[in-house]
Formats: sequence, structure tokens, C-alpha cells
Amino acid sequence: MSAKSNYLELKVLDHFLGTASTSAPSNVYLALHTANPTDAGSGTEVSGNGYSRNVVTFASASGGSTASNSVEEFTASGGAFGTVTHFGIWDASSSGNLLYYGALTASKTIADGDTLRFASGAITISED
Repeated sequence: MSAKSNYLELKVLDHFLGTASTSAPSNVYLALHTANPTDAGSGTEVSGNGYSRNVVTFASASGGSTASNSVEEFTASGGAFGTVTHFGIWDASSSGNLLYYGALTASKTIADGDTLRFASGAITISED
């Protein structure tokens, strides 16, 4: 299950109700979080030890949802990432704006040398 950030909710309202236009980002990025990012885009994103956000791609939406169509891997090097509990979809490789977020099915502790892998189709974004 996914949730939409306050930032994205406002952009959609403004765009589709004609008060301001917006455009899609050229890429969206998958991020790992050790705490719930919340609608406000806070929460703790993993940092250091070889971590960086990954470009992630999605299939065309159907039936109110879409799923990732790329394999994404994050490998800790030089130290641990800690316990990853959530993912975030951001509009930039660093900083930027949170678009969507959700909890992992199961939290995963990533030690030095461990890899967290998301199979194609593992990340679902829905509009309810």
C-alpha cells in the first residue's frame, strides 16, 4: 500500500483544477527509510555507507494502481544501513520532494555487505 505526500496532493489539485500547472519529473527515485516518511515528507532516510537513491520505473497505470517494472538493489558498503522499514518515491536523486511512500511488507536489517533487492513489480503505487 502506498500513500501520497502533501506536496503531491497539492500539485495534483492545483494542476487539475486549473490554478497552476505542473509537469512530471524526468525521473523518479526509490529511497529507503528507517522511519515512516509521513505525508509531510519527514522520516529518516538511509544515508552513508554506499547508499544513494535509485532511478525506478513504473508500468502504465491500470485499475487505480501501477507497479515498478525495474529491479532495484541497494548494497551497504563500509557500514550498515540499519533497519529499513519504508520506501519513498522522490522527484530528485537527493533532496527534492517526496511523492509517494509506503511500508515494506517486512522490515529488513541491512548490515555491511548486505543487499536489499526489490524485484520488478514489488513496488505498487495506488490511488484510492
